[in-house]
Amino acid sequence: MKKVRLILRLYTEGVSKKTISEKSGCSRNTVKKYIRQFIALGKSYEELNKLSNTVLEELFKSDLPTPGEKLKTLKGYFPEMEKALKRKGITREQLWRKYISEHPDGYRLSQFKVHYNRWRKQSSGVMHIEHKAGDKMYVDYAGNRLEIIDKETGELSQVEVFVAVLGSSQLTYIDASLTQKKEDFIQSCESAVEIADLPAGLYKK
Repeated sequence: MKKVRLILRLYTEGVSKKTISEKSGCSRNTVKKYIRQFIALGKSYEELNKLSNTVLEELFKSDLPTPGEKLKTLKGYFPEMEKALKRKGITREQLWRKYISEHPDGYRLSQFKVHYNRWRKQSSGVMHIEHKAGDKMYVDYAGNRLEIIDKETGELSQVEVFVAVLGSSQLTYIDASLTQKKEDFIQSCESAVEIADLPAGLYKK
């Protein structure tokens, strides 16, 4: 019942409900509920603070989720979060803000990230693939387009980012082209093969 004691102490010290909510990690509605119960009891903070946690819990009948329930709710949010993270421009912090707006008594950002990383490791399937050295090169276009500047005119142009990776060594080649058209794609593949010193025909998209 540490949060209840903290809320009551801050309230008797004249701290605003908004600040109490921030300091205690409880929603403003929860803070208001405890304050209403405190006023209705007609006892001072000093009197209540002397009581055991068991007695306090009986007096205030907390409806805060138990740690197990809170974690279960959080894990239920992760599958939706994982799908959202695949969209461009979406970050974990943005999704945490959405989560905390729906669950004001939920986990803070640092713990949110820790639990997500653990959940992802447990739920993600892992497949081991043996690669023969120099056998294949995997290529594709990746991420958002970048920009280059024309030194003479100062004009900005967007470029596609081509990435090639050797399966065994994980050596990586990165190239930029104005388009993803066949001619640019072939040119990037040829450049990667030339630098990697591989026989043509081994790259795979």
